[in-house]
Amino acid sequence: MVSNLYTIRWGILATGGIAQTFTKDLLIDPATRNATDIRHSVVAAASSTSSDRAAKFLQECGVPSTAKAYASYKELVTDPDIDIIYIATPHSHHYQNARLCLEAGKNVLCEKAFTTNAAQAKILVQIAKEKGVFLMEAVWTRYFPLVKELQSIVQKGTIGDVKRVFADLSYKKDVEKEFGPEHRMVNMDLAGGVLLDLGIYSLTWVFQFIYHLQPPSQRQAPIVASSMTKYEKTGCDEMTSIILTFPPNNTHGIATTNIRVSHDPDYQGTAGAPIRIQGTLGEIQVTGLSFRPTTYTLIPASSTTPGSPATFKQEIVTHEIPGRGMFWEADECARCLRDGKKESEGLGWEESIVIMETMDEVRRQGGVKYPERIESTEYPLEGF
Repeated sequence: MVSNLYTIRWGILATGGIAQTFTKDLLIDPATRNATDIRHSVVAAASSTSSDRAAKFLQECGVPSTAKAYASYKELVTDPDIDIIYIATPHSHHYQNARLCLEAGKNVLCEKAFTTNAAQAKILVQIAKEKGVFLMEAVWTRYFPLVKELQSIVQKGTIGDVKRVFADLSYKKDVEKEFGPEHRMVNMDLAGGVLLDLGIYSLTWVFQFIYHLQPPSQRQAPIVASSMTKYEKTGCDEMTSIILTFPPNNTHGIATTNIRVSHDPDYQGTAGAPIRIQGTLGEIQVTGLSFRPTTYTLIPASSTTPGSPATFKQEIVTHEIPGRGMFWEADECARCLRDGKKESEGLGWEESIVIMETMDEVRRQGGVKYPERIESTEYPLEGF
């Protein structure tokens, strides 16, 4: 019924490509994804340079002309008509931008990686607690129906006890030609490198099927072993490989990422699934892009007892996505605000912090440190 429909009013902080994709997804009718309890309204956007740029952004996204265009982030956070702000700036800016919003008493959805380091993430969480506002890291993949379906399959014990998860997200790039030294992907001033940009997805698959599915009282941070190869022009990581050992069952998570070779070199899937969730009774293989999964295969293990059938049948399942798929994390935000929740069960504050601590340790082992300005917890700093 219309009376039960909850509308959430969004402000968009930044006007780049990811902000445009997210905003366009917000405008897709929720009924196309069977969401009949919530809807989204984009009421404002802000550019750090000019109101004209923000206005152009809103127009290009197809937002109604009633939306306001701001020339600064400070103006955006004081708008009383905004329920929640989506932060779409580079990783390097997340702490300063998110803190600006939180200090103003705004609910926040902040793009991944949450911050540059765990120390910054902890401060944001503390401010959210003090202000009594909602805060969530925008790891959109976590809210896909396909992912929730797979978590349910694992929790039911269909593939037995999970012993190992492999996850890779890598692209073959001519790094020197395509990125040079200034592109955000390799620019240390913007917290560039594969770990925070692509590796976060590999880590997401590991965490959401090992760490996240444990009872909260039993969750423990993993033991980290890792290796990094640096991009000579800037010093960021261009290849990172991580082995995580999760107590108490010593389950392994292998997360890899790269911008020299691809997980799908011929773009035909010939190389196989980049995601494998392996249990004692079988495994799940997820094909396609790890950040936007559409298909998985259930593969039963052969019985160790001659003549005994497998515990389940092999099955291939495909999910259609009526858009890019970023609306599912937005739907989660809407329902959390409607229900008075300050964090999401899909990715709570504690887990975001543990993942940031894991990436901090990977960077420590690899000798990758960003400029002090973007590692700092000092606030406010100019230029953000």
